[in-house]
Amino acid sequence: MTVSDFLEYVKKHPLLSTEEIQLFMNEMSDEARRITFEINTSYHTQDELRALFSKLLGKEVDATFRVFPPFYTDFGKNITIGKHVFINACCHFQDHGGVTIGNGCLIGHNVVFATLNHDLNPKNRAAMIAAPIVLGENVWIGSNSTILQGVTIGDGAVIGAGSVVTKDVDANTIVAGVPARYIRDVDSKEDIVAN
Repeated sequence: MTVSDFLEYVKKHPLLSTEEIQLFMNEMSDEARRITFEINTSYHTQDELRALFSKLLGKEVDATFRVFPPFYTDFGKNITIGKHVFINACCHFQDHGGVTIGNGCLIGHNVVFATLNHDLNPKNRAAMIAAPIVLGENVWIGSNSTILQGVTIGDGAVIGAGSVVTKDVDANTIVAGVPARYIRDVDSKEDIVAN
């Protein structure tokens, strides 16, 4: 199985239960861990980090992308990162189902993107179910938040720190809590305080 085979498969078959799929996921996890260990175990300039992320993702990241390690992923090849994206330290991307981060997104410390879940039936518990996570443009994810599989977050939305997002978030809204719930709309007319 190739990466492109897997990516096509996961789009059509969210249940990841065959032996071939499991073996491929283990193989890719080994590769991702080798690259993330390199990212996390010594100092790198942002240019060096962008090169390592391009290797991890299997595609070029934009020159405006910035990240503060450590960073963790168990796959890496199903992450898409837009322009002017910042990922803060200690984030975990479980990206088998796909993680798409739009332009201008800010990801706080310790954020988890979880695109896999296990079957609720105890007899089939080891089977995994994949669904993508999609962030629109200019989304801000507060520290220690968890975004669960199948969630789409609209442009300009804000996720309050410590939230668990279990369902889609409308554009230009603020949600927070466990589970995350609507707090209010983003007021784009508010004055921006400059230092």
